[in-house]
Amino acid sequence: MTVQVHQFPCLDDNYGFLIRDEDTGAVACIDTPDADAILAEAANLGWDIGFILNTHWHPDHAGGNAAIRAATSAQAIGPSEVEAHFPIDRVVDDGDVIEFGETPIRVIDSGGHTLGHVVLYLEGDGLLFAGDTLFPMGCGRIFEGTAEQMWASISRIAALPADTVVYSAHEYTLGNASFALSIDDSPAVAERYAQIVEARRLGAATVPTTIAMEVATNPFLRAQSLSINSGEQSAAAAFARVRAAKDNFRG
Repeated sequence: MTVQVHQFPCLDDNYGFLIRDEDTGAVACIDTPDADAILAEAANLGWDIGFILNTHWHPDHAGGNAAIRAATSAQAIGPSEVEAHFPIDRVVDDGDVIEFGETPIRVIDSGGHTLGHVVLYLEGDGLLFAGDTLFPMGCGRIFEGTAEQMWASISRIAALPADTVVYSAHEYTLGNASFALSIDDSPAVAERYAQIVEARRLGAATVPTTIAMEVATNPFLRAQSLSINSGEQSAAAAFARVRAAKDNFRG
């Protein structure tokens, strides 16, 4: 199995993703932040979109469903929460498998940012599309779920193979890295912060990342080891304290 990934910036800080199964030529867009941009990128590549794969219901992830369905033969697939807001053809949940050409895509529950958020795992290619659950050196805000739910979700992702390549939906890394550096004095975090500053100075994307990199430097996955959480508390409670600190961070 081999899947091509085409990543491009859209809106203010989103990334759009088009994927193509090389065995069959099947094409999907991961979320629909900007229908015009997605359709233009697909046209430039000569790719015909047959699938829309949503991670959650927010407008910058599913708001382009209708326009892309109208312009293509694409089937929209995603969690049930999308149905209340944007058109969808098939509902999937944790453990379901989407047959994308010759490539199976496993749906993994990642609720917390929204209650029904899912991530999309292409195990054979070592790829994960994480939506707004996990970011380089960060994680999504908890809008609908609980800290316990979000901790369970990012822990589930962190347990995937270390070399899994993680595509996140936004370019938030510089802010995430600044926060990480403010609460974590490990050399690995300092080194990664410097690399991110330079990448953004050059206008380079900091997405994708890997599971190994996040386990080593993401403060949300390292919450229990940080001085901000020096007292005895559960992993979920430690995570909640780091998430609250990030929500109030103004650095």
